Amino acid sequence: MQPTTEPHNAILVEKTPLETYVPPAKPSLIGLSRTELADRLGEIGVAPAQRKMRVQQLWHWLYFRGAQSFDDMTSISKGIRAELAQHFTVDRPEVVAEQISNDGTRKWLLRLPSGDNVERAHEVECVYIPETDRGTLCVSSQVGCTLNCSFCHTGTQRLVRNLTAGEIVGQIMVARDRLNDWADREDGTRRVTNIVMMGMGEPLYNFDAVRDALLIVGDNEGIGISRRRITLSTSGVVPNIVRAGEEIGVMLAISLHAVRDELRNELVPLNRKYPIKELLQACRDYPGASNARRITFEYVMLKGVNDSLDDAKLLVKMLKGIHAKINLIPFNPWPGTAYECSDWDQIEKFSEYIFNAGYSSPVRTPRGRDILAACGQLKSETEKLSARERQALRAMAMTD
Repeated sequence: MQPTTEPHNAILVEKTPLETYVPPAKPSLIGLSRTELADRLGEIGVAPAQRKMRVQQLWHWLYFRGAQSFDDMTSISKGIRAELAQHFTVDRPEVVAEQISNDGTRKWLLRLPSGDNVERAHEVECVYIPETDRGTLCVSSQVGCTLNCSFCHTGTQRLVRNLTAGEIVGQIMVARDRLNDWADREDGTRRVTNIVMMGMGEPLYNFDAVRDALLIVGDNEGIGISRRRITLSTSGVVPNIVRAGEEIGVMLAISLHAVRDELRNELVPLNRKYPIKELLQACRDYPGASNARRITFEYVMLKGVNDSLDDAKLLVKMLKGIHAKINLIPFNPWPGTAYECSDWDQIEKFSEYIFNAGYSSPVRTPRGRDILAACGQLKSETEKLSARERQALRAMAMTD
């Protein structure tokens, strides 16, 4: 189990998620490495001499073609397909509901079954953001979150459990299913071009599953999204930052949001365990960081809290020597929040100061606010719904 933290107004302690993953009787093959796939083939009697070839076939059908059943895998013999279907599935998470924003952003509520007990099933949210030159998919790593950041809607939801590698990869496969984005797409383009681990949860508190999933996503013979187009965002789990660079090798983003420990302790309670000085040293040590592979520092703009020019000056000073860019995020409101977004004039002054100091300082355009799909707004609202309401939502999704 991975450690998490208590709410921001409590003493910081280690704890574990409320639940562990319970696999169904017929587990999905999605999320398994090539070695694990070979082991599964061995379990159903495939001879050792054939396993490497069969693994490559499975890999191609799963991650390049997006096969949704073993019957689709026509290059594999009928006998092996029948054995696979008897013991395994290629199931993804189930789409419970889909919302489409006025700006084209799509949010999917995805159901994650837990064994054969429907009542123990939970949901996560996944968001697709189309732009003229890219399509970014925001992926979740946990059901709920560990960190209780005071400005984040997801942080108001309890941490239930970590996602498996298959459930993380499965979100990307669901998006490709819904967007008709597999290899047989007529124009040969891709709608999902970029992945950001910025959904529900703290990725570095579910390190092994996130690593295994992203290695599959970046595999050139499968989903094939370049590691330079995959960004892992962390609130600052310092011991796993350098490890992420060594074992995953994707782009790094830091949810910073404050330049003084006393304020960051409130906004991002993990700071009490790993204060700013330790966090920045881990960034300086991040393998592969360079001017071409800059670390992104995310900074949510909160009116009267962290948006003064003095904050901007200290931000520039503390990032000296780090290959960095600063991504300014206008605060996205959610029901019950005590914070307000900074005035636009103040955001522009803040950005201008950082830019003049030599750092890129784009202001993130809010996307999907009308469907609570923007940064910091994700939450599995259906945990509050009755069984009848949940069933109705699933029925609506299936008719889309």
